Amino acid sequence: MAIRLKTLGYPLIPAEDRVHGVYWQDIDAIVGDFVLRRRDGFWSYQLAVVVDDAEQGITDVVRGMDLYDNSPRQRLLQAILGLPMQTLLHLPLLVEEDGGKLSKSRRALPVEAALAPLNLTRVLTFLLHTPPPGVAGAPVAEQLAWAVANWNPEVFRGVRQVFSD
Repeated sequence: MAIRLKTLGYPLIPAEDRVHGVYWQDIDAIVGDFVLRRRDGFWSYQLAVVVDDAEQGITDVVRGMDLYDNSPRQRLLQAILGLPMQTLLHLPLLVEEDGGKLSKSRRALPVEAALAPLNLTRVLTFLLHTPPPGVAGAPVAEQLAWAVANWNPEVFRGVRQVFSD
């Protein structure tokens, strides 16, 4: 038997994202009672991620936009459990031409270690942080140093997905 959180009676729940602003959700109307423990005995993603983040002392959470609308449920669980609330940032999803998320479940190809410099340049470009010619394709450490120095989450404002090539 699944265990659910009864959502009737909770007010609109806000979740603030560093770039996308505050997202309010009427959990009862939009989601309804949501699963905390699945019928097979496993804890749900919503509860597991809230407890795991708190246990690890996570202060900043970066997830994909596909999880953006989960944030109010997680905020509600954090409030109920008296757990700290992290700073949130949701990045655009990398999607294929058909709009499907690029992922293992869709048989996306694995990243080859030998192509790490090229792949990192591509990922940074997908994340709207295109390295300049002298850095693009450079060794991984050099690209990462450039990415850390030039990281600007504001470029994601209003962007929900980017397309792979």
